[in-house]
Amino acid sequence: MLFHMLAKYPNIERAVINDLNENLITCYRVVKSNPEKLIAELRRLQDEFWTKGDEPAQKAMYMEKRERYNSRKSGAIETAALFIFLNRTCFNGLYRVNSKGAYNVPFGKAKRPLICDDATIRADSALLQKVEILCGDFADVTNSIDSKSFLYFDPPYRPLTQTAAFTAYSKGGFGDDEQKRLAEFCRMLDKAGHQWLLSNSDPHNINPTDMFFEKLYVGFDINRVSASRAINSKGDGRGKITELAIRNYKE
Repeated sequence: MLFHMLAKYPNIERAVINDLNENLITCYRVVKSNPEKLIAELRRLQDEFWTKGDEPAQKAMYMEKRERYNSRKSGAIETAALFIFLNRTCFNGLYRVNSKGAYNVPFGKAKRPLICDDATIRADSALLQKVEILCGDFADVTNSIDSKSFLYFDPPYRPLTQTAAFTAYSKGGFGDDEQKRLAEFCRMLDKAGHQWLLSNSDPHNINPTDMFFEKLYVGFDINRVSASRAINSKGDGRGKITELAIRNYKE
């Protein structure tokens, strides 16, 4: 959403992004400030990965880099490079951590994934020059909001099933209590006159009687939009589903 908006509306003077995932934010900051050093490190990782002779060797490299990433002993550039490397070589591009905050997604078996995308990194770096990058709770953006602000929230989606809940995005997770706190924050923004848009999963894909979000966001526009499900352990479980787009304004 950020890059789409910045590319489509070049007259945007300032944007603020915020996320609780420290390594993701480190990656954004490195792309913004040190794209060439990041590209050099990604090229090295890509060359090393591509020249491995077989899947066991590639998997061994993946596991080694995952352990290095979880050690939290890397500098910013290495952390950003490992973040991208793991995303491109893991199973289904999934980001998941355990209760201790350690990334634990298994190897994805791709033989020659594009790990270093020079053009995209440079283009993203140029767009990020007008972006303030924060790291913290969603409520921390309060001091960055002014009368011209438009807010978009993309929280960890509420799991559609109990088995889907294994995909914790950050240590501590983002359960129903956090979803309710976010809804309260959105109501506060609405009362203050700010426009916002929020996306989330649609429980009706599994249970049409689940009215969790209808109750949580009563009084606001709740729209169902078609989306492709890319992350699923079973191929026949991937396809078109609906997701929620909730907003406090009219078109």
